[in-house]
Amino acid sequence: LRPPFLLYLIMAIGKNKRLTKSKKGGRKKAIDPFLRKEWYNLVAPSIFAEKNCGKTLIAKTQGTKISSDGLKGRIIEVSLADLNKNEALAYRKIKLCIEDVQGYNCLTNFHGMDMTRDKLCSLIRKKQSIIEGSVDCRTTDGYIVRMFCIAFTKTQDNQIKSTCYAKSAQGRAIRAKMVARMSELGTKGDLKSLVKELISAPIGEQIAREASGIFPVKDCFIRKVKVLKKPKFDVTSLMEWHNADESPVGDIGKPVEPKDENLVAGSGGRL
Repeated sequence: LRPPFLLYLIMAIGKNKRLTKSKKGGRKKAIDPFLRKEWYNLVAPSIFAEKNCGKTLIAKTQGTKISSDGLKGRIIEVSLADLNKNEALAYRKIKLCIEDVQGYNCLTNFHGMDMTRDKLCSLIRKKQSIIEGSVDCRTTDGYIVRMFCIAFTKTQDNQIKSTCYAKSAQGRAIRAKMVARMSELGTKGDLKSLVKELISAPIGEQIAREASGIFPVKDCFIRKVKVLKKPKFDVTSLMEWHNADESPVGDIGKPVEPKDENLVAGSGGRL
């Protein structure tokens, strides 16, 4: 028979298998994940007043995984108030798509436009009709764009009746006016000229003026714009969007001081 203390020793070694192994499975030291990432600047097209519209983050290049490839195709959403330095346009949201990376600068292109939810909810009220229209159109440079328009009926001057509902035939006629105006706007030029029109020109007021003969309309806006299809990527066409010589939309320039000209008597000028 074995002594009891020897039996206890054998059982202890046999049961606890971790006694014979080294401590390889220890917890790894925590590393800050931001040390493996780098910041890139977002550059907006030159039609906007503010070119540097923000920064984005991406993991550093490791082996075959290149950081710039992960940036291409990212969609960013920026307020038009920040892009054009005009708080009156805060209800507009512009979507920009990163199409090329040069150094630490991401060159973006127009990808879409939208309205903020609070602005849209502030327009919807009782005792009026909503009229909405949408159309797909192709620009001259090959982009297929879908535009959405929204309008609301209003009461006529000196109207006693509290409601102002439009009949279905009147709604169809106003919608036809919307579609015709948006189709004309989208097909007459390239995407760059279309974006300029959408940002600066009061297209909603023009549609409301044309539709006023059918039924009085108020608060008419191009609610949303989507870029459905793009042509094949071309660096030269992208650089046209980022041409620094072009003045931004809404820029009226600086006042020019009059030149001092020494006029001579008898030359037709005044002394």
